[in-house]
Amino acid sequence: MSGNEGNGRHLLISVHFHDGRYHSTGPWPPAPARLFQALTAAAAQGAKLPAAADAGLRWLEGLPAPVLVAPPVRTARGYTAYVPNNDLDRAGGQIERAVEYWIPKSVRPRLFDATRPLRYLWPLAGHDEAPFADLRQVVLRLYRLGWGIDMAWANAEIIDAADARALLEQPHERVHRPWRDNEIRKGGVEYECPAPGSLQSLIVRYQATLGRLEAEGRRVYFRQPPRPRFAAVSYDVAASRTAYELRQFAAPARLARWPLTQAAALAQRVRDQLAQRLASALPGQAALIERVVIGRGAGSADKLQRVRLIPLPSIGHDRTDPDIRRVVLEVPPDCPLSKDDIAWAASGLHLGTDPATGELLDEALPLLIEAADDAMAKHYGFGAGARRGARHWRSVTPLALPAPAARRRIDPARQATEAKDGTERAAEQHRAAGAVVQALRHAGVGARARQVRVQPEPTQPNGVPARHFASGTRFSAHQLWHAEIDFDDPVEGPLLIGDGRYLGLGLFAPAEAALPRVMVCEVDNPPPASARVDILRALRRTLMALDRDLASDRKVSQLFSGHEADGAPARSGQHRHVFLAAGAVDGRLTRLYVFRPDAADRSVRLSTDRKRRFDRVTSALRQIRAGRHGVLGVAPAGEPGATDTLCGRSRHWRSVTEYRTTRRARSTDDIAQFVETDVRQELSRRQLPAATVTLLESAEQAQGIVKAHVALSFAGAVRGPILLGSGAHRGDGLFAAVPASSARSRP
Repeated sequence: MSGNEGNGRHLLISVHFHDGRYHSTGPWPPAPARLFQALTAAAAQGAKLPAAADAGLRWLEGLPAPVLVAPPVRTARGYTAYVPNNDLDRAGGQIERAVEYWIPKSVRPRLFDATRPLRYLWPLAGHDEAPFADLRQVVLRLYRLGWGIDMAWANAEIIDAADARALLEQPHERVHRPWRDNEIRKGGVEYECPAPGSLQSLIVRYQATLGRLEAEGRRVYFRQPPRPRFAAVSYDVAASRTAYELRQFAAPARLARWPLTQAAALAQRVRDQLAQRLASALPGQAALIERVVIGRGAGSADKLQRVRLIPLPSIGHDRTDPDIRRVVLEVPPDCPLSKDDIAWAASGLHLGTDPATGELLDEALPLLIEAADDAMAKHYGFGAGARRGARHWRSVTPLALPAPAARRRIDPARQATEAKDGTERAAEQHRAAGAVVQALRHAGVGARARQVRVQPEPTQPNGVPARHFASGTRFSAHQLWHAEIDFDDPVEGPLLIGDGRYLGLGLFAPAEAALPRVMVCEVDNPPPASARVDILRALRRTLMALDRDLASDRKVSQLFSGHEADGAPARSGQHRHVFLAAGAVDGRLTRLYVFRPDAADRSVRLSTDRKRRFDRVTSALRQIRAGRHGVLGVAPAGEPGATDTLCGRSRHWRSVTEYRTTRRARSTDDIAQFVETDVRQELSRRQLPAATVTLLESAEQAQGIVKAHVALSFAGAVRGPILLGSGAHRGDGLFAAVPASSARSRP
C-alpha cells in the first residue's frame, strides 16, 4: 500500500480522544483491527447489527491495510489498579465477597496532544465508494477506542490524492506504512488489520460469548469463545541496505579512493551503470527502471519506491582522509523491483566498463565489491553498532536547496563594490534555514527541528566548503549549503535531505551536540508575577516527574530534586541541582528558565551523562500543572540569545528578586556591611570575579536571615546567569544586566 497515497482517492477516518491519554495495551497507534472492533461495538443496537452498518463495515474490511498517522506519545508514570479476578469459586459463589479477591493490575497510559487526532488512511483505488455513506454513520457513532475510559469520537471523509499527500507530509506527525503486500515481513512491526470475514468472526464471537456458560446437572462449564479473525500486516518495514567497497581494478585487494567533492558524480555513475545493467537483463521493465533507479518521470508518489545510492565519505577521526571508499545501496520496502535483482546488478559493477557492450573504457575507475561489514555506516547513524537515533546532526556533503534559498552571486571583479553587509547575509541564512525545514518535511523526517544553522563553510573536521561540490551537477554553487540541525526527538540515520539526496548530497552524520546550559520556555497563558513562587515550585515538580518517567530505573536524580536517594536534602556543599527562575513582562511571567548547575555555579563539574539527562528532561517539558493557577502550556525556546538580560554579558548587574543571605545576622551586626560581605563570599564560592557590592534596600527577616536588593559592578563584562544566596535554586537572588546609569537605582 505504501506509495499509493499519491494515486486516487482515499478514505480518511480521524479519531479524536477526549483526553490526551490512551490506557489500552498493545502498540501505539492502536491497530486498525482495534478501531474496527470499536466501530462494530458502536454500530450494534443490542444484539443486532443494522443492515446499513453491516454493509458499511463489510466494505471497510475489504479495503487494503491503511496508513496510520499519529501524534508522538510518551509513557506516563505507571500506577496500580485493583480489579476483581472474576473467580467466585473461592468466595463460595457469594458475589458480595468478590472484593476480597481483587488482584493488582499495572497501568501505564500513553500521553499525547489531545488536539491532534489519530488518522487512518485507506486507499480506494478499484473499490466502489457507494457504501461510504453507510460507514460514515457508523463512524459518527464511535464513543471510545481502547478501554472504557478512553473516550473518543470520530469522523470519516473521502479525500483526493493531493490532500492525502499533504496529510502524510505534515510536520511532527508519525506516519506508519504497511508492507505493500499486506503480509508479515521481517524487521517490521506487526499490526492486526480487518480483512474479509473479520465482521462475521466478531458476530460469531459475540454469539458464543452469550452462551459461554453451559450447565450440565449441578456443574457449570465455561467455553472459550472463538478468537476474531484479522490479518497480520507488517508496518514500518526497514529499507534493505547493502554496503559496497570501491576496489582498484588492477589490484582488487586494495581500496580505491574517490574525491569527496565528486560525491554526486560517483552516485550518478553508479546509478547509470546499475540502470543500464538492469535494463539489459530485464528489457520488459525498462520504463520502470528509468523511473525507480534513475528517477526520470518519477513523481512525488514514487519517492517511497526509488532506489538510493549513498556515497560514504570516510569520517570518524579529525585526521581521517575524507575521500569516498564505500557506497551504500538502499532499496526501500516498496520498490517494485526485486532487491535480489538490484543486488545482482550492483555486485562486481566496474565503473569504467560500458554496461551495454562490456567493453573496458577506463581501467583507472574502481570496481564495486560487496563489503564484508558496514563499519563506516555506524558513523552515519545506521548499521551494526550505531546508536539508536541522535538529536544533533552535521552535514558531511552540502545539501542542495531550491533557487529562492540561494546566496547572491558576487562578481569576483566587483567584490569590493558588491560586498554583502550583515543584514543581507542574515536574510540569506534565514531563507536557507527555512528551506532546510521544508527539506526535512519532503524527506519524511517527522521530528521537529529545534534549531537550524546554515553556512557555506564545512561543519565537519577536514570538510570542504559547499561551493566545491557543484561541479558536474545541475545545482549552482550558491544553492549548496552546509547545515547543523538540532532535533527535539532522536532521529535515526541515514539522514539525507535536499534536492540532491538521491545523488549523495545532503548527507548528515550524528555529532555530539554542545549540550545546552539553559532551557528557556515561553509561557502560553502567562500568570501574574505574584505567582512566581507557586509556578517555580510546580515547575520543579514537573521536572522531577519527567525525570522519573524518562529514567530507566524510574528514580528521580538529585539533578532535579536536590535531595539524596534516601530523601534527605543534599548536603555535599555543592550546588549540583538545577536553578529555576522566571522572567516577567508587564506584571506577567512570560518566560521560565531552567539553569544547569554548572551554568549558575562555576565551581560545579557535571558528567556528560548528567548533561544529557538535563537536555533530555528539559526538552520534554510541554506543560506545567500549577494547582490553582491552572495548566500552563510552555514551548521550549532553546538557549537564550546575547540580548537576554539574564544570560548575556555585562559589567553591571542588579537583583531582580530579593537576595537572601546564607548566614544569620546578629542584632549587633551592621546590616549593610553584613549583606555586602555575604554577597562577596557567594561570588567567591561560585567562582565569579570580585565585584563592588551596593546595598539598594534591605529588610531583616525572622531568625536573622536578611532579604535585600543589591547591585553588582565588575571590572570586566561577566556572563550570566547570576543567582546568589540561600534561595538561588528557587529563583531568589536573581540578577539582570542593566546599563551603568541604572545599576544603583532601586528596582
